[in-house]
Amino acid sequence: MQSAVCIVGNGAIAKTAALGFAKAGHSVTLLSPPPPATDAATAVGEQPWDVRVYALNHTAHTLLASLKVWGALDATRVAAVDAMVVNGDGAQSGDLAFDAFGAHAGTLAWIVEDRNLNQALDAALKFAPGVTIVSARAVAMSTTDSGASVALEGGARIDCDLLVGADGGQSWVRGQCDIGIDYRSYHQRAIVTNFSCTKPHRGAAFQWFTGQEGIVALLPLPGERVSLVWSAPDALADTIMAETMSELAVRLAVLCEEQLGPLRPLLPEVVKAVPLALIRPHAIVAPRVALVGDAAHVVHPLAGHGMNLGFADVAGLLAAIAAREEQRSIGDERVLARYARARKEDIFLMQLATDGLVRLFGTDLEPVRIARNLGLNLLNKLPMIKRRLMTHAMGK
Repeated sequence: MQSAVCIVGNGAIAKTAALGFAKAGHSVTLLSPPPPATDAATAVGEQPWDVRVYALNHTAHTLLASLKVWGALDATRVAAVDAMVVNGDGAQSGDLAFDAFGAHAGTLAWIVEDRNLNQALDAALKFAPGVTIVSARAVAMSTTDSGASVALEGGARIDCDLLVGADGGQSWVRGQCDIGIDYRSYHQRAIVTNFSCTKPHRGAAFQWFTGQEGIVALLPLPGERVSLVWSAPDALADTIMAETMSELAVRLAVLCEEQLGPLRPLLPEVVKAVPLALIRPHAIVAPRVALVGDAAHVVHPLAGHGMNLGFADVAGLLAAIAAREEQRSIGDERVLARYARARKEDIFLMQLATDGLVRLFGTDLEPVRIARNLGLNLLNKLPMIKRRLMTHAMGK
């Protein structure tokens, strides 16, 4: 099998990349592992609320809209984030508030369920010209000066000019390229679930830095519902996962009852816990290979920008290839080097910011606690700096 691009992965970033390359006129093979036998397609409206959600910024929105995916989302299950309130810890906690009006934007971000996003992408892929979806497992890959080749179980092979690794934090493609990584566990797990709230959230996202109990975020869902992302230390995560959702709601009331009122578990009750780590690959390109999404970087979810970085990778890779000289192929070494340079600063700054905040708010030393809360209060009074931070976070 021959195509201009082979994309390895089955998530939203891989599917978006496939649509982007197809729109640019390239033939695409999307290689994804066979789905579990229990998977069944069900319309979004008939599903319970997905506990895995993304806070998509304007970069993601623009890319998805250009691919006709945004309009295919179930809009009744998308919530606009119009404000964000960040709270420090302790009796003298600082706070920092952002809003769409101050950012000169219609909205700060959009909360979208993983299922809603993937079903819209799957629908778009069915009508995408030049896209072939192969459900198989890769067993080996090789590259030459002229292209890349992926061997599949059963003896089939995919030949391509460019191989894109969009296969997650434990990327098989990255491993096959012998790209080393810097890995550090945060010794935390992201506990995710959904609640209804008795007071309206008014499109506001809330975040609390609680010191030794980690970072708690409540994101707005449509109606009077919120999505929890609690980055909890492993010991606390064990305790929370052993409790009922009603007991978890009581824990959260200490933080959020004033703003959101008592929380009630959404039915059916589902709670998941995902280990958190920082992963820095030593490169995001190799001969005839480009990495995007979590294959290229894994950051702490406190800012909700891991998925947004992935969409920016796809946009950056498409832009670098579109701007190449006529004599260069899409997998040319110089073209991929330009992609890597273009993405370096954005990735580095997000890794630096998220990792720095986790370290800063993870220490329980009183002088540090006082200083960080004073810093939040000071930043809240500096509208010019706040606006620049918001503009960068929104991807504008």
